[in-house]
Amino acid sequence: MTLLLALAGNQNSGKTTLFNQLTGSNQHVGNFPGVTVEKKEGVVKKHKDVSIVDLPGIYSLSPYSSEEVVSRNFLVEQHPCAIINIVDATNLERNLYLTLQLLELGIPMVIALNMMDEVRANNGFIDIKKLEEELGVPVVPIAASKNEGVAELIRVAIETAQQKHTPKRLDFCTGEVHKAIHAVSHLVEKKAALHGYAARFAASKLIEGDPPLAMTLDLSDGERDILGHFVSEMESALGTDREAALADMRYSYIEGLIKKAVIRPRQSREQSRSVKIDSVLTHRILAIPIFLLIMLAIFWLTFGVVGSWLSGLFNLGIDALTGVVDGALIQGGVSGWMHSLIIDGIFAGVGSVLGFLPVILLLFFFLSILEDTGYMARVAFVMDKLLRRIGLSGRSFVPMLIGFGCSVPAIMATRTLSSDRDRKMTVILTPFMSCSAKLPIYAVFTAAFFQKNQALVMISLYVLGIAVAALSGLLLKKTVFKGNPTPFVMELPTYRFPSPKSVILHMWDKAKDFIRRAFTIIFVATIVIWFLQSLDWSFNMVNDSRESMLASIGAFLSPVFAPLGFGDWRASTAIIAGLSAKEAVVSTLSVLLRSGQAGIPLNSVFTPLAAFAFLCFTLLYMPCVAALAATKREIGSAKGTALIFAYQTAVAWIIAFIVYQGGRIIGLI
Repeated sequence: MTLLLALAGNQNSGKTTLFNQLTGSNQHVGNFPGVTVEKKEGVVKKHKDVSIVDLPGIYSLSPYSSEEVVSRNFLVEQHPCAIINIVDATNLERNLYLTLQLLELGIPMVIALNMMDEVRANNGFIDIKKLEEELGVPVVPIAASKNEGVAELIRVAIETAQQKHTPKRLDFCTGEVHKAIHAVSHLVEKKAALHGYAARFAASKLIEGDPPLAMTLDLSDGERDILGHFVSEMESALGTDREAALADMRYSYIEGLIKKAVIRPRQSREQSRSVKIDSVLTHRILAIPIFLLIMLAIFWLTFGVVGSWLSGLFNLGIDALTGVVDGALIQGGVSGWMHSLIIDGIFAGVGSVLGFLPVILLLFFFLSILEDTGYMARVAFVMDKLLRRIGLSGRSFVPMLIGFGCSVPAIMATRTLSSDRDRKMTVILTPFMSCSAKLPIYAVFTAAFFQKNQALVMISLYVLGIAVAALSGLLLKKTVFKGNPTPFVMELPTYRFPSPKSVILHMWDKAKDFIRRAFTIIFVATIVIWFLQSLDWSFNMVNDSRESMLASIGAFLSPVFAPLGFGDWRASTAIIAGLSAKEAVVSTLSVLLRSGQAGIPLNSVFTPLAAFAFLCFTLLYMPCVAALAATKREIGSAKGTALIFAYQTAVAWIIAFIVYQGGRIIGLI
């Protein structure tokens, strides 16, 4: 029988690094059943019968965000064989708060005490035996980034799961809290067991005031009255509210445990280094300019110095393969239409997109380094003040940042926001962030029209997306979403050198996703586009694509885009194709213009000014159908989703109109 392990822990505790060490490449990404919160699941190396699920990084099992609800529901409803609770050994006070809540679930558990190498390096000491004795579960010291202790951890976790060793201790409370929890435990014991909850966990959550759990247990009016009585007595005796009482109880126990088992290390080299670096990178004046310079350098390396060279080599390989296949088809006497479909359709379309794989990998190489070092958390902190001016908190920066990779997980990530107002605003604004699917469009157009200023044009598009999001936020703040954003609290982890393995796996995930899209959505879109541009409405092959079905569809839509400078039917067709996947804009133009090269003859369709207006439009108009589905799931309304997409496209049209017409007036480009 397959053992199912759950990996749970705080954010920035090394959870992703440990998961990667345990599973290597034996992992896949999906969504938790019924919700759009992402999960990672994998098979443990050398243990084919053991799978592990990486739960969202959380600080508590209280239902303040969908991540916490998802983690709790998974632990209770999916019944994992054991929990691996990863704990940052350099910050036990914060991390053990979640540990105490996990213990209350009564599920077999092992504590992975991570970053022990840093504790030892700074003359700290943690009594592992004392922790095991006090907490009642195995504690295994590890250094996930160096793969130290990981083999022992998985051995203990498998043994704990197989022998079903539940925590030996669940009771960490005293005094009035102790009386209240035990009284409520007896009150709800049978109903809790019926729904798969441990009585202790159910009692502590009901005392804290947990609406989802109270609804699940379906307490009678009499039981609610008794519960209210116990809570009132506890609050009166302690002179505090119910949530503070439980928090004080847990932190009091943790404080006592730390005194017994821990010799605090001096300030670590990592901490002192972080303080020095933060004095510059989070400086109230220099922080944002430094961030922009870092991003400009990344774009310059990605699209200029290194990326263009790598893409050139990759395209040479694609051209060579195309030539071999072309020759084989001619040698084999394949019919003209089949030859055209394969070479002018599939190879031109899919090949034009695959040519940018090195650029995508290079960009995510740099971004994953920034994330793993801890710098991105600083950017969110720095951006909080700016985001508040447009009605959002710094927490919304995280989904927006993910939006630079892909709008779909970015929209999903808005579930981490506790405020419905903030969540909906972030869903609307996130697609204005330039996702990686648009990079092939930028690369093709900047290479064709702005070769000397590629990096500058590229960063101007990213800045434009951010500026439009800011202006839209101000508009929404004063109209549809009046009110104030929720307070922003975020931990700033110490700066650490990124794990090469984590960076490579991140790049591999993006490469797999990009290739999968190229050979599924874009492959199908390319074939459809080829047929539409090769046949007329009587399904006869045409010699001139201007006589095709696609030309008539594009011609019908082209008047809408004519004021923006790209009224050619091929441009409007590419925009429509981009709704399937933004990379399809490039593959469609490649098919229509009969070229699989990066420097396709776009000057037959665009002027430089029109090309920049086209880039602005593709940056801002409604995202792909996958993002549409994610938006529908988060908003919960088809009408609301349609209004959002109409708003985004209208904004794109207005900005492109201003760019093109304004540029003509002042004689730009």
